[in-house]
Amino acid sequence: MNIPKLNKATLAVVAVLVPLLLALAYVALNSGPLAAVQVTAQQVQSKKISPALFGIGVIEARYSYRIGPTMTGHVLKLNAQVGDKVMAGQVLGEMDPVDMDNKIAAQQASIQRAGAAVIAAEAKLKDAQARERYAKSQSERYQQLVKEKNISKESADAKQQEYQIAEASLAAARANLNAAREELAMLKATYNGLVEQRSQLRLVAPVDGLVVGRYIEPGSTVVAGQTVIEIIDPASIWVNVRFDQLQAGGLARGLDAVIVLRSRAGVRLAGRVERVEPLADAVTQEILAKVVFEQLPEPLPPLGELAEVTVKLPPLAASPVIPNAAIRRVNGQTGVWVIEQGKHFFAPIEIGASDLDGWVQVIKGLNAGSRIVVYSKAEITPRSRLKVVEKLLGEHQ
Repeated sequence: MNIPKLNKATLAVVAVLVPLLLALAYVALNSGPLAAVQVTAQQVQSKKISPALFGIGVIEARYSYRIGPTMTGHVLKLNAQVGDKVMAGQVLGEMDPVDMDNKIAAQQASIQRAGAAVIAAEAKLKDAQARERYAKSQSERYQQLVKEKNISKESADAKQQEYQIAEASLAAARANLNAAREELAMLKATYNGLVEQRSQLRLVAPVDGLVVGRYIEPGSTVVAGQTVIEIIDPASIWVNVRFDQLQAGGLARGLDAVIVLRSRAGVRLAGRVERVEPLADAVTQEILAKVVFEQLPEPLPPLGELAEVTVKLPPLAASPVIPNAAIRRVNGQTGVWVIEQGKHFFAPIEIGASDLDGWVQVIKGLNAGSRIVVYSKAEITPRSRLKVVEKLLGEHQ
């Protein structure tokens, strides 16, 4: 076979194109779309983990008291400012009594007059009783004289009539006395009601507490039941926390917790779960819990401040666990990339609880000893070529 001779120009072109093609192939296989994806891998371990729940909460007061008047009126004065500590029974403010004091004075005068009327009725009753006794004795004596035929029957009948009149007068006197006493009791009840209403014009602290709100200023008009001052019991401060229902298994009263206030980042405060609410939030799919401080921080955090809460759950039995970074979501499924005999495939898994170190419990889909991808330089597909390395550039482990 005759091999055609190549001229110098053709050889020169070949000499240039061959290295260029080799360079392009090298670049495509190492840094282009056909390059292998660098990954780090490790084996699935079987060990016990101590899971923890993480949630965001709001500082609230378990006991809050909204103080206001029981009737419409003007605020006369206020003696408390926001931030003041108050004692039980302390007068925090007062409403304008308008003519309430005059009504009380008029009622006192009416009570005195009714008392005098009772005394007069009692005197009339005594007089009627004396007249009734005398008329009775006279009637009985005349009845005896009639029997002895010493006087006429008409005289005895007259004395009997006088006795009946005395009895009627006695009954009327008793009725007048009862009416006077009822009148006095009614006036006293009205007086006591006015005094009670007058006392309700004073805004009094029901417990020892801290003033957190002053919503009205003196001179303003308020309606019955409107809040003028709000106080809280500082010892009742807790955190109202929300936890994801998927991770809230094992949450119970008495578990230890760590609280980090947004205003004091880095300061870990000890707490415990005081109560798990029986009613969950169906919209956000969260469970509500109340977490109290083991020791109240000083100064007290303001109500409404956000706090990060971590609750330590009881340790779990040994089971397959994987790093949280290894979990991927492909085509709507949660799983991991498994490397087996030089090949890789996506394995759907069912995960359980996790701990603060980033370990996640695998309930179904993986066995201990399986080799999985933890970090990858790029997205992995079934057709990707993988290159296992010790550590990726920029990886934090």
